[in-house]
Amino acid sequence: MKVFRQRLAASRPLGKIRCVQLWPCILRWSAVLLDKHVLENFDMESAMASKPLDGITVLDLTNVLAGPFCCHQLAHFGAEVIKVEMPGRGDLARQLGADAELNSRLMGVSFLAQNAGKRSVTLNLKSDKGRALFEKLVSRADILVENFRPSVMERLGLGFETLKELKKDLIYCAISGFGQDGPMRDLPAYDQIVQGMSGVMSITGDASSAPLRVGYPMCDTIGGLTAAMAICAAVAGRKQNTPQFIDVSMLEATLATMGWVVSNHLVAGIEPKPLGNENFTASPSGAFETGEGLLNISANKQQQFESLCTLLGREDLLAHPDYGEREGRLKNRQALKGELEKELRAKSAHEWAEAMNAVGIPSGAILSVPEILAHPQISERGMLTDFKDAPGTGRDIRLARNAVKMDGDALSVNTPPPELGADNEDIFGQLGVGPDELAVLKKEGVL
Repeated sequence: MKVFRQRLAASRPLGKIRCVQLWPCILRWSAVLLDKHVLENFDMESAMASKPLDGITVLDLTNVLAGPFCCHQLAHFGAEVIKVEMPGRGDLARQLGADAELNSRLMGVSFLAQNAGKRSVTLNLKSDKGRALFEKLVSRADILVENFRPSVMERLGLGFETLKELKKDLIYCAISGFGQDGPMRDLPAYDQIVQGMSGVMSITGDASSAPLRVGYPMCDTIGGLTAAMAICAAVAGRKQNTPQFIDVSMLEATLATMGWVVSNHLVAGIEPKPLGNENFTASPSGAFETGEGLLNISANKQQQFESLCTLLGREDLLAHPDYGEREGRLKNRQALKGELEKELRAKSAHEWAEAMNAVGIPSGAILSVPEILAHPQISERGMLTDFKDAPGTGRDIRLARNAVKMDGDALSVNTPPPELGADNEDIFGQLGVGPDELAVLKKEGVL
């Protein structure tokens, strides 16, 4: 079997990657050869329900958003994620959100958003006993994720160089505002700071409102996604007794997603400017006033522009010297927008969206967050998950899962976000710590 796995891995583009989707087939074939009884009792449905990171244990030492969002993705991909939190207060996000009662319960809405499917232990890493227990956790883990400022873990005596001796193939991911080196490495960073420094705010809004903050913590989220992607790549390329250190800068992760804007400056020498709701690559492409509501139209191709003019009864625009060709439309986008909005006032945004999409013109009404969450497209794809009587909240809660389907199934987690220290007894019990010792450690402030 071992030789077969090695040959299987060597024959694939990503090398010795573990592909759990193949294991049900391999196991079934083995059962035929080894034991008819095994085959008769083999649960194929259960095996097929496995996820890519099944069997992987992650220690989540992160706070607030970038790190927790990273580990939120890993949990959905099947990893066991153990959140290691400060005794008494835990992740700062437990106290953040629009519901004051939940904040007081240390189950704030901001915490609930990206911590479902995880377990929680409390541990004071500044204490000798706390560090000793943490080292035992590391020896049994596969991945560690932290988003402290550089050198914090080293000062605790728990840096990568130390921990890799406890776990020879440890994957250690450090997420920070600006990375582990460079002149800004030691500066604190939140999403707001990175949005401003990355240039995102300078190109958001229009000439009268920019610089403007994006309406959600975009840089934190991008940092978390980048880290999750890097960790999955590290798992795929993992080698025995070879530790890996992953350094994710939120600033650089954000810049990496700004490719068109950055390359316009680096290659074309054009300084990016805020254009509001306009698309700088095409026209007509942006938000348009209708008889009721705003409508996004992206007639980026010549054929789409021609279809739009025909639908609106404005074929005359096709022959107009300012609008007939792509470059002319870019130079005269505001005048063209005015001509189109004269006709768009005849119907609502929803009516126009239906008519335009029917003839191949990409368009959509601009919705609020409550409107899109109630949309059939979201409900039918299982984007939202319900947890009944979620512990610590005193209520039912509904949360968003991650955005991936695999083999037609939405990835989900089975447990709601954990209360602070909910898994102390179970997880530390596995390390040989009995109930009496747990009580002592809690009294001493270790747990």
